[in-house]
Amino acid sequence: MEDLLNRITTDPNMCFGKPCIRGMRYPVVFVLEWMSSGMTNEEILEDYPGLEPDDLRAAVAYAAKFMQDHRQVASA
Repeated sequence: MEDLLNRITTDPNMCFGKPCIRGMRYPVVFVLEWMSSGMTNEEILEDYPGLEPDDLRAAVAYAAKFMQDHRQVASA
């Protein structure tokens, strides 16, 4: 999982400091929103050719790590 998390970068001068994929202007939250909207991995990779399959896994790994670290509970 650590290899995947290394794909997530944060730069205060890019995307308002939001965690992004490999220093590109693809915030993790965008990738997660695309996935939750029903886009398949194949559709995302086709629409955003700069992304790689491991980038999508990295976004999910980052979200899991964030939730674990912050112990947040979603309310209904």
